[in-house]
Amino acid sequence: MCPAERFPARPWAPTTVPGGGAITPPIGPLVRPDRGPAPLTSPARLAEFFAPRRIALVGASETSGWSRFVFAAAAAAGFSGELIPVHPVHRTVFGRPAVRRLADLAAPADLAFVMVPTHAVAEIIEESGEAGRRGAVVLASGYREAGDAGRAEQDLLAGRARELGITLLGPNCLGFVNVHDGAAPFALTLPSPLTPGPVGIALASGALAGVVLGFARSRAIGVSTLVTLGNEAMVTAADVIEYFVEDDRTRAICVFLEDVGDVARLSAAAERADLAGKPIVALKTGSSPAGQRAALAHTGSVTGNDAVANAALRQLNIIRVGSIEELLTTASVLAYGSRPQGRRMGVLTASGGACGLIADHAHAAGFEIPPFAPQTTAAIAAHLPEFATVGNPLDVTGYFLANRREDALTPIDHALDAAVADPGLDFVLFAGVTLPETRPADERLAAQLEDRFAWLGRRIATAPIPVVCLSPACVDVTNYARDVLTRHGIHPLGGIDLGVRAIDGALRWLERRGHVRTLGPRPHASVSGSAWSELDARMFLENFGIPTVPADLADSADAAAVAAQRFGFPVALKACSALIPHKSDIGAVALGLQSAAAVRAAYGQVRSAAEAATGTGIEGVLVSPLRGGGVELLAGVTIDPVFGPVLTVGLGGIWVEVLRDISLRLLPASSSDVAGMLAELRGHALLTGARGREPVDVDALAQVLCRLGEAALSLGDALDCVEINPLWVSGTRIEALDVLVVSEKGPAT
Repeated sequence: MCPAERFPARPWAPTTVPGGGAITPPIGPLVRPDRGPAPLTSPARLAEFFAPRRIALVGASETSGWSRFVFAAAAAAGFSGELIPVHPVHRTVFGRPAVRRLADLAAPADLAFVMVPTHAVAEIIEESGEAGRRGAVVLASGYREAGDAGRAEQDLLAGRARELGITLLGPNCLGFVNVHDGAAPFALTLPSPLTPGPVGIALASGALAGVVLGFARSRAIGVSTLVTLGNEAMVTAADVIEYFVEDDRTRAICVFLEDVGDVARLSAAAERADLAGKPIVALKTGSSPAGQRAALAHTGSVTGNDAVANAALRQLNIIRVGSIEELLTTASVLAYGSRPQGRRMGVLTASGGACGLIADHAHAAGFEIPPFAPQTTAAIAAHLPEFATVGNPLDVTGYFLANRREDALTPIDHALDAAVADPGLDFVLFAGVTLPETRPADERLAAQLEDRFAWLGRRIATAPIPVVCLSPACVDVTNYARDVLTRHGIHPLGGIDLGVRAIDGALRWLERRGHVRTLGPRPHASVSGSAWSELDARMFLENFGIPTVPADLADSADAAAVAAQRFGFPVALKACSALIPHKSDIGAVALGLQSAAAVRAAYGQVRSAAEAATGTGIEGVLVSPLRGGGVELLAGVTIDPVFGPVLTVGLGGIWVEVLRDISLRLLPASSSDVAGMLAELRGHALLTGARGREPVDVDALAQVLCRLGEAALSLGDALDCVEINPLWVSGTRIEALDVLVVSEKGPAT
């Protein structure tokens, strides 16, 4: 990214001089930057960084589109500080005097906004350090997202910035907008007007910033600071989250992620946010193969398995959403007014159709809409026409709309006054705010509207339970409506579907608050290991107290028949070899054998199939009793390249591939974590005695699954996967029927 004309700068690479040899720019030893916590990215330092009063625009010119954006953004934000163009050729830029170099400034700038080409950025960072600048925003691309060479350049750049004491945002970013302080070193069009407010925003994508701010403006959602992160060479999403946690003007945090990056840092930031009562709402790409490829092409990041990412965000009590609209709407529920504390909802509307739609969406999200208390019903009925029916959800009807009223309050307002005192409700969803487009020409109506909104604002603020306002459709809030609503502290959600999902997200955050389990550094990416024989795998799990189905290793057909008679029929036979991790695929399994003769015949078939597949001998054939009834589960631990060891539980056997009814947790996991996993399964009723089944001992099952996690973690960096499929459960009986262990190193001898 650069001005139209070439910005002169010395190349960063060594330069040959007459007589041979080379001169290397005097930038000192360069090292890979430390991605962990550092004073340069602390909340206190970022508070200074995001509130500059003197900004040097390095590379600014009248022919540069980026320059025009930055000057326009400053005007839109109402920036009252100094913008100082720095350019080696131009003497003025947009009527402002320019200096040739940063060193020529009469006084140090608080921030350098660097708009020079990639090859010149290092020189400018060096000049910034010499001139005492403490912060820099780097617009240029061509770093981490450009491959290994670009990544190396980025590491050098960030390393040198750290040595010079410069906080660096980017590269490959568009800057930031601090709405409260009117500071907007930002290279994109800003929608106007900007509304200051309690929602902080950190974005991996710079170009989406305008879209995000545009939607916030359209719904009168106030923003504290918006930060575009770019490649996160120094300032990361976790750093900005921690800044928002310490920022008194931010009450809810929005994050757009293309990758998670440093899991431990994000985890620590999420824990601090949870303790501070500041919810994090995240929109993360990578839920589809195409989305994962796009993220890789854009920032050079690895997104990992999306289901694992979803589990990780849930464990960190980060609300994951699916759209920009849901991102901001969910944050606004938690940022404005009182937060709902339960799922018993009162619904007040002026439309029977809206009642039905809200009820349907609420049911799908797990809300309860209980009947009003008798005193609530009586109080509401006093203000409705005789033909109206008082119930929850409530339709006050549109009758009052057709009649001239003398009082500022409407029947739905009186209904609100009664409903907020109902002891059976946790909150009220109030769909009674009609957004005015313009100020009424009739002064009496204008005054009446103002009085009504003033009353609503006071009633909402003093209500004993939270009131969440809702507009039935997600339409733009006009300038007049924005002014009226903001002055009276009223913040309606936009749209029934979007609004109910946002409230559900807010409640999920409240329900999980205080239970964040921080995640440590991930040990490694997945290794390419070798399978163990099932006999070794069984012994390994048994050492951790995991019950396995009884089995004998037979080396002859007669030995197999003797074992089968001891166990009792029917039995199962399967080949035992480290070279055959999936035995049924090659016919090395025989099930449901009912006699000694059948066992002898099957032994030869199983052994022959295994030896034909491996080209060598096998350890023998395992004989075990065949289990029937009960429930079969899949339980396993695999390595995610981003998050490390992950425990998976789901319906087993063939059903895991058909139904994909699974739940995941990052390890280590407690027994309560595992019990929560089991409760999340759609097939959970099978464990609790559905249709006359014997209930499973869920506590004992959770303990077995915890031990499975402990066994997997004991393998350390050698772990590839540990799997039980199926894990058979019937009442109090739990047995691993088939076991697979894959690791970089084989079993200990």
